[in-house]
Amino acid sequence: MSLDRVPMTVAGEAAMRAELHRLKSEDRPRIVQDIADAREHGDLKENAEYHAAREQQGFCEGRIQEIEGKLSDSIVIDVTTIPSTGKVIFGTTVAIVNCETDEEVTYKIVGEDEANVSAGMISVTSPIARALIGKEVGDVAVVKTPKGDVEYEIDEVSHL
Repeated sequence: MSLDRVPMTVAGEAAMRAELHRLKSEDRPRIVQDIADAREHGDLKENAEYHAAREQQGFCEGRIQEIEGKLSDSIVIDVTTIPSTGKVIFGTTVAIVNCETDEEVTYKIVGEDEANVSAGMISVTSPIARALIGKEVGDVAVVKTPKGDVEYEIDEVSHL
């Protein structure tokens, strides 16, 4: 067990709990039934259906353990209950402008398991999020990239 608590948004926790519920109440019973059906076909050594169902069972049980572990090590942060100070913190949505190209992007800073860049959600451990955390509207954050440093000005911080 980890001594460090992993931050997670309310939506991230809800999604993990929903997946855990589905795994336990739908997938697990279906796999157990698949194993029972495959056993009825006879010799288990050369029964592909049985081996496939057992492999599915291993993946399912592993994912259940992984989710339960993550939920037990997490701390759920509801940014909507934190007064807005204009400072970038975990869970805030940040609009930033590339100082060189004037391109504007908006990201929500979330936990590692929730990150989805195409949906505008970046991990709190990503280089961009690490550069933004603690900064305020109007500040310039320098993000170190393989192609060199990129400067972003923080345009807006919201607690959504």
